[in-house]
Amino acid sequence: MRYSAQAGGHRYSFDSLAVLMGAATPARSGDELAGCAAGSAAERAAAQRALSEVPLTQFLTEDVIDRDTDDVTRLILAGHDPQAFAPVSSMSVGQFRDWLLAVCARPDASQVLAAIKWGLTPEMVAAVSKLMTVGDMIAVSSAITVVTGFRSTIGRPGTLATRLQPNDPTDDPAGVAAVCIDGLLMGSGDAVVGVNPASDSPRTVRRLLDLLDGIRSGAQIPTQTCVLTHVTTTIDLIEAGAPVDLVFQSIAGTQAANEGFGVTIEMLREADQAAHELARGTVGDNVMYFETGQGSALSADAHHGVGGVPVDQQTLEARAYGLAREFSPLLLNTVVGFIGPEYLYDGRQIIRAGIEDNFCGRLLGVPMGVDVCYTNHAEADADDMSTLLTLLVAARTGYVICVPGTDDIMLGYQSLSFHDVLTARRVAGLRPAPEFDSWLDRVGLLDESGRVRETALPAAITALADRSLAA
Repeated sequence: MRYSAQAGGHRYSFDSLAVLMGAATPARSGDELAGCAAGSAAERAAAQRALSEVPLTQFLTEDVIDRDTDDVTRLILAGHDPQAFAPVSSMSVGQFRDWLLAVCARPDASQVLAAIKWGLTPEMVAAVSKLMTVGDMIAVSSAITVVTGFRSTIGRPGTLATRLQPNDPTDDPAGVAAVCIDGLLMGSGDAVVGVNPASDSPRTVRRLLDLLDGIRSGAQIPTQTCVLTHVTTTIDLIEAGAPVDLVFQSIAGTQAANEGFGVTIEMLREADQAAHELARGTVGDNVMYFETGQGSALSADAHHGVGGVPVDQQTLEARAYGLAREFSPLLLNTVVGFIGPEYLYDGRQIIRAGIEDNFCGRLLGVPMGVDVCYTNHAEADADDMSTLLTLLVAARTGYVICVPGTDDIMLGYQSLSFHDVLTARRVAGLRPAPEFDSWLDRVGLLDESGRVRETALPAAITALADRSLAA
């Protein structure tokens, strides 16, 4: 099907939905690299106008990624609920945008938006985001509630959770333990204490799992731990009796990209079942943790759709959320600036992408978090990250990632610091996850106003430090 619209006295034509979606996407370096970006601002405006007139039903009949060759597409279409879709089924993409902006101002917005999530496909959600400003997306995102739980509850209104990321370039247990204690003292770690191991060897991963579980159980911290290794390694360690809380895996929006990660949908099902059988949660049973990022499919040369047409990276990112929600994860975060300037060139593109990802994930019902980050060779800086964090707080993202002093010394990129989140919580009047908040109060880390104390180490943390470092 061909699509067309006029802009600047010229009529532009687009040969397929995938071509139209790419041309309608706000400018970013990854789409230029892939060859699917608009050639001019006028062409982008024409594509957005044409996209606004596309019926939402078109996304159910015209594939961006061919259902005959892609298991993610088949999974998305199999999960589509016509009854949930009914309230918006007669709308075009532009009408859907107007409807979302009207609904988000209503007192029952959260219930209305939750009711349609299984009626929406990722392509529909990506399409409407291309017609929205950052402010539009924040307005809708902030009206959505997505709550998950394991030992702590993530996503409740009035909260902002954090992943405490104690990476060490040599997987040194003392280094990991020291960062854990540093983060806990500043109220971080309520979403997860999660380590990216420098080595993927089962022995190293098991040692880190034991260390994190000892820290958590030793101080009776109501959170969950995770070592971000490959899903197959985690499955084997579960069978070996390792203390696994969450199963981690990086995922993408196409079958080919996931194969590049060495993962299949069936592997994810097996891992989900194995972790559920452990029954280690206390307030919930969401056991999966996924990471994604715009550009991951392109970086694996796995971004081609029907007829070999390149698909824009933001649409492919939204499709990863469509895969993730099948498994009701506790956590999903986009590592929005991590892959590099080839995909998101500067602070402006990173900020837009972070808000898009949060919006698309939340509208699909996924518990979104964002790693507010950039690589050192990107045209971005800490001010851009402060801006994105502030916007994400307004958009009610579920959690963010924190490292010591904004610098991850193992992965070599810049993220948020523990202090950044303390500021964000104070300015916005937010608290940690409720169970973790109560623990902070119980061990003496909160003052009467609910702020983290500037105080000597509480006895529980001192004992924890002694045990961890001795081990």
